[in-house]
Amino acid sequence: MTRPVPESPGPGQESVWDYPRPPALDASGELVEVQLGGVVVARTRASLRVLETSHPPTYYLPVDAFVDGALVPVEGHTVCEWKGRASYFDVVGGDRRAARAAWTYPEPVDAYAALSGHVAVMPGLVDACFVDGERVRPQEGGFYGGWVTDRVVGPFKGGPGTWGW
Repeated sequence: MTRPVPESPGPGQESVWDYPRPPALDASGELVEVQLGGVVVARTRASLRVLETSHPPTYYLPVDAFVDGALVPVEGHTVCEWKGRASYFDVVGGDRRAARAAWTYPEPVDAYAALSGHVAVMPGLVDACFVDGERVRPQEGGFYGGWVTDRVVGPFKGGPGTWGW
């Protein structure tokens, strides 16, 4: 499979093709919010962005950014080749429960130790996610948890035909 042609970033934008592999961690002071069931279930200005080649950023919020009861641990784990073993949560807000919509790395590998105590949310499984007031568009495909905003340009991995990028 050939590498796609990266879009050129405009002023204030980033190309996901300039992100490294293995991924980098980037502290963010942007206002990040997650909504479910008509309520804000998480809000912070202290998130971490995971930046990986061909992927829109995944935002990890401190666990204390979530309202009490919003994160319900569930069975099952996966393994990321970079970060280690992930554990999952259902996200609860208002009258909704989004199954396995969030995950964390309780004991990430040393290079990603900063992710300990942080939780990522799959934007396509909750009502909405926002970054500095901009509504996030979910990364295509349902497997990755990238947050697409006007700040980043692709093309993005995740959609049909992109598995081998």
